[in-house]
Amino acid sequence: MTRVAVTGAEGFIGRNLREALAHSEVTPAAITRQTPRDERRSILRGVDVVVHLAGVNRPDDPREFRRVNFGATRELVDTLLDGGTRPRLLFSSSTRAVDDTEYGRSKRAAESEIERYGSAGGEAVVYRLPNVFGKWCRPDYNSVVATFCHNVANGLAIDVHDASATLELVHVSHVVQELLEAATVASRGAGVRFDTVGPTFDTTVGHLADLVRSFPAIREAGLLPDLSDPLTRLLHSTYLSHIPDDELQYPLVERTDDRGRLAELIRGDQFGQIFVSTTRPGVVRGDHSHRVKVEKFVVLSGEGVVRIRRAGGEGVRAYEASGARWSVVDIPPGTVHNIENVGDDEMIVLFWAAEVFDADAPDTWTGRV
Repeated sequence: MTRVAVTGAEGFIGRNLREALAHSEVTPAAITRQTPRDERRSILRGVDVVVHLAGVNRPDDPREFRRVNFGATRELVDTLLDGGTRPRLLFSSSTRAVDDTEYGRSKRAAESEIERYGSAGGEAVVYRLPNVFGKWCRPDYNSVVATFCHNVANGLAIDVHDASATLELVHVSHVVQELLEAATVASRGAGVRFDTVGPTFDTTVGHLADLVRSFPAIREAGLLPDLSDPLTRLLHSTYLSHIPDDELQYPLVERTDDRGRLAELIRGDQFGQIFVSTTRPGVVRGDHSHRVKVEKFVVLSGEGVVRIRRAGGEGVRAYEASGARWSVVDIPPGTVHNIENVGDDEMIVLFWAAEVFDADAPDTWTGRV
């Protein structure tokens, strides 16, 4: 079993990596700022792989860039070289390592220490990561994505200084997956190689702000954004991770009549809509057809019968549907259909419709099965 030490284990990427390691066949050891030096040295000398994530992004004192990003890396390499063994070393650098800034220079100096390790017979991989985003990312520190998502989810304003400024983003799940694979693959021998993590997403600050600002209204309306777009899907996931706990639950709009209750759960232009209903014993719902729209019925609780009559036909096909034996009944277009509660208790049905209901063009034609 591979033994892995993670520096910066309480940071953004570190927390996500530790979560993944906990569900793998890898034995993790966490190293944080609070880990005593002797304990750090003991951990580092007893592992097969070291994932070096420790660093600072926005310290109060700019001198912390060199002290932590460079100094901690030098201490790490010295410890590994003094220990006699040569664990594989995976280092999270930054695409900004080429920048002539305090941060960029400190990351490039840290890369030089990793190269020293490779020259001394160690195996190392340097990842120059772009802007990483995802759950547990700290606002006003790790990423502009986290700042935008946190502020919008908490009703705070976001500042866009240059909407046209470009961003290269990578999701933390893809970084973690790469680190897991790099930690467990066969050795490629001593030396240092520079590698990348993907997929990455190119966008602008303005587009990012517009997307994140759209999420509250979409959620309030019971909609989903365009999840077919990978960046939108991952940004939406990150936004939801910043919603306060007391706002995670919200009521559905119920429509009640003498047949029972009905409420829409979620809808979106790319997948249609999902809704749920209750039906009292002996009650029939439906008795209509659709020109184009198709549906799926699933009885979750109770006993029901779905009846279908194809257009122009005289025969009626009945399908028993029970909460005790979940099954799906497909409703093709051009078929008159209904569903009846034939049990003694309330029936609960989950429906999916391929199109969002449009009151101005309902695509629903009344007809008796």
